[in-house]
Amino acid sequence: MIVNKNPILVDELYRNHSGWLHHWLRKKIGSSEQAADLVQDTFIKILQTRDELLGVKEPKAYLTSIAKNLLIDQVRRKRIEQAYLDGLSEMEYMLDAVISPEEQVQIIQAIHQLCKALEAVSEKAQQAFILHYLEGYTHKETAEKLGVSTKMIQKYLASCLVQCYQTRMDMDVLV
Repeated sequence: MIVNKNPILVDELYRNHSGWLHHWLRKKIGSSEQAADLVQDTFIKILQTRDELLGVKEPKAYLTSIAKNLLIDQVRRKRIEQAYLDGLSEMEYMLDAVISPEEQVQIIQAIHQLCKALEAVSEKAQQAFILHYLEGYTHKETAEKLGVSTKMIQKYLASCLVQCYQTRMDMDVLV
């Protein structure tokens, strides 16, 4: 059960700090539109979390921390999407026909599911997944690139696959 926050506190935090946060993010990423999206995502995250705002003594530090984490997630997601798209473009020569709009939608949905699944695993697990499944490295080559054992690569890949399965099941329930 999610504990509802006092809307006055969130409203006050938004009114007092959203402009500053937008300016800070815009300087970091260079896009006013992306900064505005991240500001909104930051406050959505605050509304969704169970943390209490009453204990926040440094609102700017609190907001910055949330925004940085969201920005890191966004960069990871884009990196995963790009690796996936790169892999698809390399396989494009194998396609005999032009991809239909329905197939394009399915590919986009698959990418979305993959990104959502990989967000839930560690960065090394994400890298292992990309190197092995999208770039075609063996377990041994992936282990050497990441500086870990092949057993650890197997664990990373297993955790990614379990997460992919769980994300798929969760999305099927929503449909």
